[in-house]
Amino acid sequence: MDKPTKIEGTVTSMRRGFALLITLSVLSVLIALTGVLLGYFDEVRKNALSTNALIQGNLYYTDIKKTIKGFKEKKTLFATLYLMPVPLTSPDNRFNVILKCAPIANGVNINWLGDEDNSTMAEQYNIAVKVFEGLAQKYNIVDAERLHELLIEEIGSSSKALVHDDDTRLPQKNGIISFKQFQHVLERYQFEVDDRKISEIEWKKFFFFSKGIDLMDGDYLSAELISLLFDMDIETVKSEWSEGVTKLKDFLQKRGEKYDPKLYAEDFMEEAKCDVQYTYREVRYAFTFIDSQGEVKDFEFNGKQ
Repeated sequence: MDKPTKIEGTVTSMRRGFALLITLSVLSVLIALTGVLLGYFDEVRKNALSTNALIQGNLYYTDIKKTIKGFKEKKTLFATLYLMPVPLTSPDNRFNVILKCAPIANGVNINWLGDEDNSTMAEQYNIAVKVFEGLAQKYNIVDAERLHELLIEEIGSSSKALVHDDDTRLPQKNGIISFKQFQHVLERYQFEVDDRKISEIEWKKFFFFSKGIDLMDGDYLSAELISLLFDMDIETVKSEWSEGVTKLKDFLQKRGEKYDPKLYAEDFMEEAKCDVQYTYREVRYAFTFIDSQGEVKDFEFNGKQ
């Protein structure tokens, strides 16, 4: 038998080397693909866990909703929930959540800034402007006028006489109804002006974000807001004021300050926002809802905490 020539040997070696190269290439692709698939499966698993936690949260929400709606002494219920988180546990420990609530109207309604042309809301408009201008001065906001313009644009006009549905195809504004919506306005302002000072302001201590509430829950105002509204030393207010315990009317009258009944609710306001935290498969999750005038609504799943 003839021995393979040098050229044939070279070709055979090249084929083996080429085959080896293909094999390594395929292996590297398979390894990379396996990594992608594992990452995908892990993501699917996480999504499935989050979805199941959402379903569990919805079940908790349904049970809590029934309980709150069936509770006759709402004032007693929420006065307790405002002061401290309340753990709710079933005898078999399968139902285990922590419920915490706060009054919605524990500040100045940001939407009152849009009531300049509404004579019936003059007091509310004036106090909203006072707080906004006070914060602008205290924190040296770079372009308070532009921020005000953006807020008014988002709020929309409160004067129904100015715009009729039949006269325009423009969508009507519903006001600023959540802190998240308010944050979007701040982000737009910050992008335009490059003003980082607004991130230093604890806006929730001064404003609340809900359409259609024309009064404040005075006994639950923050010390910071009271200090700004009545030009009081903040440390003095903090030492003498306790949210939900001290009565605003008594607090102001003792100091010779005016208490305006047009601004503060005299009776219990059934306007509450609640946060529920619960554990699902050893992971902590949360959701929120509101109770407004006897209606429990606006479930929002906040995901893993």
